[in-house]
Amino acid sequence: MKISCKQFELELKHPFSISKFTRTSTPLMLLKIQYEDVVGYGEASMVPYMGESYESANAFLKLVDWNKIQYPFNFGEIISYLDSLAPGQPAIKAAIDIALNDVNGKILNKPCYEIYGADLAKMPVTSYTIGIDTPEVIREKLKDAEAFKVIKVKLGRDNDKEIIDTIRTMTDVPLYVDANQGWTDKIEAIDLIYWLHDKGVVLIEQPMDKHNLDGNAWLTERSPIPLLADEAVQRLADMDMLKGAYHGINVKLMKSCGMYEGHQMILKARSFGMKVLIGCMSETSCATLAAAALAPLCNWADLDGPWLTKNNPFANPAFEEGKYILKNLPGLGLEGVSPDLFPYTTS
Repeated sequence: MKISCKQFELELKHPFSISKFTRTSTPLMLLKIQYEDVVGYGEASMVPYMGESYESANAFLKLVDWNKIQYPFNFGEIISYLDSLAPGQPAIKAAIDIALNDVNGKILNKPCYEIYGADLAKMPVTSYTIGIDTPEVIREKLKDAEAFKVIKVKLGRDNDKEIIDTIRTMTDVPLYVDANQGWTDKIEAIDLIYWLHDKGVVLIEQPMDKHNLDGNAWLTERSPIPLLADEAVQRLADMDMLKGAYHGINVKLMKSCGMYEGHQMILKARSFGMKVLIGCMSETSCATLAAAALAPLCNWADLDGPWLTKNNPFANPAFEEGKYILKNLPGLGLEGVSPDLFPYTTS
């Protein structure tokens, strides 16, 4: 097995603000795994608040004994092995999982969506995310979102209503809201939730602090809009404590260590009677195609990474009427891979 990796700074089209910070780019580790004569691609999107970096990703890759990973891949055992090497670091573990899923699909000559049992006829529309900003900038961002049928809005500061009202002057499409733990008073929050319901909001992610289980459960019991755990749920092991506290969860491959565990989280949410939004960090076509392979198994999708960035190194996925159009290609179906992207290789 041969491994190649590339540090890559993904540049955002606009400064991206949520309730707690603003950024203009995201560090990625792009990964190529060659198993015999089959090549697969993966990606780690290391958003700052998750605590990963180029240094931590490189250090983790050096810990991996690649001879322990043999075909046919047992993805459950592989994730357990990666977890045994170091705690945390879900993004670089996701890059490995995604690349191996790409290899697996190519060996089987099947798309990843088929392997995971996803029916493309059930592909949900994906949303386009608008960060917290001034009304003038929000109007500019909305011009980039004309191909999308749903807008996702970051809230959690003192101008929440102004942001929504600004968007409603330009479009009446359904809205997803992500408060990113920004609401602190449950009475004020439930009043705002009812106001957002009247404004056409159809789901809300992580209204209050992820540690405030009782506060979020109180809102869930009273909310006319589905409330989803985001920061409160990272891995499969986090889900048992969330049952009843939220209507659903947001699965992100960069939190779940990739496709295998993300799929397990979707299945467990279904067993709990919970709904699922599959989302992304700031990502290229590589990681978003991996998530799109699971999207038909979910209620909603927020996989807009390639459209929020300026230097996606791969071809943008096919996209029509607000939905990913996945091709009948083996593995991820990633296209537009330059041979110059991975300049060095180790075994």
